[in-house]
Amino acid sequence: MAEVKDWRPFVYGGLASITAEFGTFPIDTTKTRLQIQGQKIDQTFSQLRYRGMTDAFVKISREEGLRALYSGIWPAVLRQATYGTIKFGTYYTLKKLASERGLLTDNDGSERVWSNIICAAGAGAISSAIANPTDVLKVRMQVHGKGTDQLGLLGCFREIYKYEGVRGLWRGVGPTAQRAVVIASVELPVYDFCKLQLMSAFGDQVANHFVSSFIASLGSAVASTPIDVIRTRLMNQRHVTVLNGGLATAAASPAKLYSGSLDCAVQTIRNEGLFALYKGFIPTWVRMGPWNIIFFITYEQLKKY
Repeated sequence: MAEVKDWRPFVYGGLASITAEFGTFPIDTTKTRLQIQGQKIDQTFSQLRYRGMTDAFVKISREEGLRALYSGIWPAVLRQATYGTIKFGTYYTLKKLASERGLLTDNDGSERVWSNIICAAGAGAISSAIANPTDVLKVRMQVHGKGTDQLGLLGCFREIYKYEGVRGLWRGVGPTAQRAVVIASVELPVYDFCKLQLMSAFGDQVANHFVSSFIASLGSAVASTPIDVIRTRLMNQRHVTVLNGGLATAAASPAKLYSGSLDCAVQTIRNEGLFALYKGFIPTWVRMGPWNIIFFITYEQLKKY
């Protein structure tokens, strides 16, 4: 029976992550579109199509159809089935191991913050690195919307592999892992801390899970958005060549916009200003709030049943 229990955090984490993903994915699509607009390409800036989250939501729905808001949902679900399962399962497993060795709590019984952060950072880095190809597929399908409908998940995978090789599937893995470490290091320990502090007021009930997850989402959104912007731009970077003053996908003559994470950050700040690193912050927070609420409430209910 003990072995079965060891697998439960992984199963619960995966199921809760997939449930939360379905509920908030359209917001994630608007966030991704906002993050990639305004980049400097071939000495010119890409068009600013959307004025904000609501404008992006309305325009995508009107011009591309409601289905476009869910373009990339299947790689996102696949991502959560891997990333979410490994991340939350590893985090709570590491906490259990730390508790067994007396590293999790102080003498008064309170959990050590640094111990929680180390467990969360390790879980975030490992899971994000493994799931990176599904993240690349999700971003590409979200950015290009209905243009990827005919290709589908396998078609997009073949296109990336054909023109960019295996490395293309791990494009942006550095900032992806960094983002996951930041989010996990803030989100999971803050949730556990708030839940413990609110236990006397709400008990181990849905109200406690709701408030704790909302507070955790604000902290993780503030900390992770700049890394998320860089990650999204690197993942969307394609092999392009200038043809008749325009850009077209090509297998030859690749012209990369950014050489890496640092170069992307420097160019973004230089060309668009410091606040460009917070493009998509509102939809990021708007999504993280409901996502965390759905996830943690689902997770806690699965634990009970």
